[in-house]
Amino acid sequence: MAKLTEPLKIGPHTLKNRLFLAPMVDVTDLPYRLICQEAGAGYTCTEMLYIDAITHKNKTTEKLRETNEKEHLKIIQVTGNTVAEFKNALPILKHYDIVDINCGCPSIRITGNKAGSYLLTNPKKIASIVSLLTKAGITTTVKIRLGFKDYNALEVAQAVEKAGAQALTVHCRLATHSNKTPADWSWLEKIKKIITIPLIGNGDVTTPEQAEKMLKLCDGVMIARTAMGDPDLFARCISYAKEGTMLKKEFTRNIPYLKKYIHYCKHYNFQDMHRIKQVTSYFISGFPQAAQKRQALHICKTFEEIETFVKKL
Repeated sequence: MAKLTEPLKIGPHTLKNRLFLAPMVDVTDLPYRLICQEAGAGYTCTEMLYIDAITHKNKTTEKLRETNEKEHLKIIQVTGNTVAEFKNALPILKHYDIVDINCGCPSIRITGNKAGSYLLTNPKKIASIVSLLTKAGITTTVKIRLGFKDYNALEVAQAVEKAGAQALTVHCRLATHSNKTPADWSWLEKIKKIITIPLIGNGDVTTPEQAEKMLKLCDGVMIARTAMGDPDLFARCISYAKEGTMLKKEFTRNIPYLKKYIHYCKHYNFQDMHRIKQVTSYFISGFPQAAQKRQALHICKTFEEIETFVKKL
């Protein structure tokens, strides 16, 4: 069994460890990815972007797909409806080290466009998209759920590997499940038996012990909601994997990461006030008198006021 701290090869690329930060809308922009890498994440990725917004050079999307030389690898996650959309985007996608196809987003706004988890209803279409990208020389991975309304993860897993995908991430819920539905990790063992490419598990990993437990079933561990406002979780996972040391979750350990996040937002011109306030609120949720602090954050009207707020924490 591999350890979290061991490298993982995806196609021609080698990750420094097996800890993944999940792509999350309104969270995993460049500044947030950088602080999570500094905390120990071996893999970070842009938030999910719609393929048409990329080809039409939507200004917001252009900003969100920015990467940086500080990142270990340039990885973008995209979703869409048709093979043609992905074909149009090939000249842009070729600039990334890895392209991850999102077939797991359950948002009605995305599934209503027959993208995200809706793609799971058509494994052949997913395979065609993967084949298009891999034949263009792009290292391609896929993120799925156990199914849209019905369980078909085994069929999809075999289809994407046959089409040339270099890794598969499985969120262990159906698209129709809420986050309150326990993630069913038993599917990781089933899928691992039928594919040879790296399998990444996702769902309900909130502690270093759970990360170690999931890794017994697959090749890598992806952490989503629990890493919002707690990039130190990656450092705690690394410490536990290396030394068996269980560091406590303490908000004070995340203050330096929050300050660095604000610094990167300024340095790389990511100054969306709504996003920054939302991300900062995740950080302060564990603070003493968090409600009062959130109220003080809410009334900040400029980036400079947020900088001052964070410096005083």
